[in-house]
Amino acid sequence: MIRIDSVSVSFESAGGDTTVLSDIDLDLRDGSFTVVLGPSGCGKTTLLNAIAGFIAPSSGRLTIDGETIAGPGADRGVVAQDDALLPWQNVAQNIGFGLELAGVPRAAREAKVQSLLALTALEAYAHYPLWKISGGMRQRVALARSLAVDPRFLLLDEPLGALDSLTRTRMQEYLLRLWTRYGKGILMITHDITEALFMATDLVLMKASPGRIDSIRRLDFGERFVAGEPSRQIKNDRAFIGLRDEIEAEFFAGETEEA
Repeated sequence: MIRIDSVSVSFESAGGDTTVLSDIDLDLRDGSFTVVLGPSGCGKTTLLNAIAGFIAPSSGRLTIDGETIAGPGADRGVVAQDDALLPWQNVAQNIGFGLELAGVPRAAREAKVQSLLALTALEAYAHYPLWKISGGMRQRVALARSLAVDPRFLLLDEPLGALDSLTRTRMQEYLLRLWTRYGKGILMITHDITEALFMATDLVLMKASPGRIDSIRRLDFGERFVAGEPSRQIKNDRAFIGLRDEIEAEFFAGETEEA
């Protein structure tokens, strides 16, 4: 597992150091779908960047199976809201880019890319330039590229935030099926309460000033979906609606008023 042990992160500013994260304790279990939810400014993306190894904690320790995270690694794949795909490469080339960098022989690389094209339902678009495919398809390309190098964990920083409502709903369902198929540990950052409740096995609720964990809740709504229950039925469940309203009132009331 990934363990975050008493991690704090501070950044220098003109008025002195600003603490973005304070004393974070969290375990990310293999095979779990952990969703971090909280208002703007609570340090969600900073937490993901620390786990990815992009920034070092000011205090505390991050480990994978007891080994300190000292930087980025192939055991953690990252997908951002901005998919960061290479516009001069087509769909298949983007998916295989990490394998090419790793020196994987061409035949093995092409076989892996073909399997991921099939998994993400992009076989018919393998040779399409990126400007010819939709936003949802671009996110599937970004996910396939991360999966190509077979990471243990996927770190998703608001990957669906730029999509329209219908595409976002379909991508939520797609991600849950992908999670079930691959069995990867997933950490996802989101501002969307309904999305968080629907997808999380472990829901981490954060508060701001400084960013800290308020509570961690175990949920089964996403597991019910992959077991065959319709998403609309789950989201209309009284327990789902009640928890959504509770979180909205407690965590996002001030943000709504300011908006």
